[in-house]
Amino acid sequence: MSNGDDIKRNGPTRAGVNRRQLLASAAAAGVVAALPSVPALAQAAGKTVDVLLVGGGIMSATLGVLLHELEPDWKIEMLERLENVALESSNGWNNAGTGHSALAELNYTPEDSKGNIQIAQAVRINESFQISRQFWSHQIEAGVLKNPRSFINSTPHMSFVWGAENVAYLEKRHAALKASPLFAGMQFSRDPKKIAEWVPLMMEGREPGQEIAATWAPQGTDVNFGEITNQYVSFLKSQPQFNLRTSAEVRDIKRNADGTWRVTYQDLKAGTSQTIDTKFLFLGAGGGALHLLQMSGIPEGDDYAGFPVGGSFLVTDNPAIAERHLAKAYGKASVGSPPMSVPHLDTRVLDGKRVILFGPFATFSTKFLKNGSLFDLPASVTFENIWPMLRVGIDEFDLVQYLAGQLMMSDADRLAALREYFPQAKAEDWRLWQAGQRVQIIKRDAEKGGVLKLGTEIVSAKDNSIAALLGASPGASTAAPIMLDLLKKVFADKLATPAWQEKVRRIVPSFGATLNSDPALVAKTWATTGEKLQLAIAAPEIGSLAPAQPEAPAGEVPRRSDMAL
Repeated sequence: MSNGDDIKRNGPTRAGVNRRQLLASAAAAGVVAALPSVPALAQAAGKTVDVLLVGGGIMSATLGVLLHELEPDWKIEMLERLENVALESSNGWNNAGTGHSALAELNYTPEDSKGNIQIAQAVRINESFQISRQFWSHQIEAGVLKNPRSFINSTPHMSFVWGAENVAYLEKRHAALKASPLFAGMQFSRDPKKIAEWVPLMMEGREPGQEIAATWAPQGTDVNFGEITNQYVSFLKSQPQFNLRTSAEVRDIKRNADGTWRVTYQDLKAGTSQTIDTKFLFLGAGGGALHLLQMSGIPEGDDYAGFPVGGSFLVTDNPAIAERHLAKAYGKASVGSPPMSVPHLDTRVLDGKRVILFGPFATFSTKFLKNGSLFDLPASVTFENIWPMLRVGIDEFDLVQYLAGQLMMSDADRLAALREYFPQAKAEDWRLWQAGQRVQIIKRDAEKGGVLKLGTEIVSAKDNSIAALLGASPGASTAAPIMLDLLKKVFADKLATPAWQEKVRRIVPSFGATLNSDPALVAKTWATTGEKLQLAIAAPEIGSLAPAQPEAPAGEVPRRSDMAL
């Protein structure tokens, strides 16, 4: 183009397979899926462990650290296909780095048919992030994590909208959230001058008279989940009961006659095949978890399918821009767009440097991982999950149209979207970065045939000897509460013991409590974790706010098709 709207690119933004490849791989997948899972032969494995973690991302690393503290004598092994851990979705450049606490994300507070703002989901998301803050704080005390400024930084979260209808919604949202102590300190303003104090770059060059509004939550954070993962694994590697194998690709998963699991993996550097037996197997390989779950042959996996959607961001590291914006600014999704798809203008600290990201913009590849195979999607199709996939494709056609529209966006279109938030943005300051893949969960449903599931889901065998984590958002920022939920599901008996209870409550002091109903506990948790995490912006005063619970739904919340990017 010659209009100055060209944007530099880092990596491909689209990929595809041809029709012959797709049909051939789908047919092969059907044949493989039809084969029964049989117990492994009786010959000894190369190694036997108590826990095997497949995948070197934030989820496996969190579970590894947690189980090591609960049972320090357990032998734990981690397998990672790539040459190091945290190179896929956990990597700081492959996600938005938001410490998701519903301070700014408007999709967590829908408006019902009677005009009320429903905050129950926002409260749940915020409660989960408080668990993460406590978990990280404990790991700093224990010496597992070093220098909190290397992985978490105070970054105010803001919602920013324009147009009379959206302004009215945001004002009602602010009023509704004031009922919860978890959202204390949030400010609302319609005043352009006040908003300019918060985010000057977003106001400079904006059309005079435009009706705008914003909320400002100073307790927000930016988190580098890749750095957390690397520090977790670095600690685990120093422990004699832990072993990490990189460049190790799982090729087979079979149940042994004694109920344990035998995993066969290929050493991609040496070209040799190895086996390992484990009492408990966790499949935490991000987008690759579905394929591994199917490989295990457990019937619980038959209910699931996946559909990959990627995301790209516009990035600038120009100091003149990066040093003048300190916020994660979320807008409201336009009519017809998935609520979770709304772009945001984010301050990030990556590789020790402050940068600004804007996005995400949806991309498509048949890969389930950024470093995956173009055959990931077709190879995941089985006789059991093809009907749920087709039903979701029909019922969620709005998402298909949205994705098609995103794929057709030009550089000029992306720049125009950026200028809605940053009016004076120049193309030469920005480059396009391809982030990670997000595999949307499709689950078989007795009534509808198949439904698209948001969030994450733990899928485990009946005997709890194997579990897989599927799904995307809110993902990494709630790794700690998700892994605690996994303990409740697959280690319920041990979690009920006094020994585990005492340790878990030492790791997460509020475990089992509801912060939203206890303002004093919220204040204590904020103060304690804020100090240990060295957050530069102090937590707001809660004052004499009475304990609050979300009110019962007063109206129907209109259903909108959604997906995680």
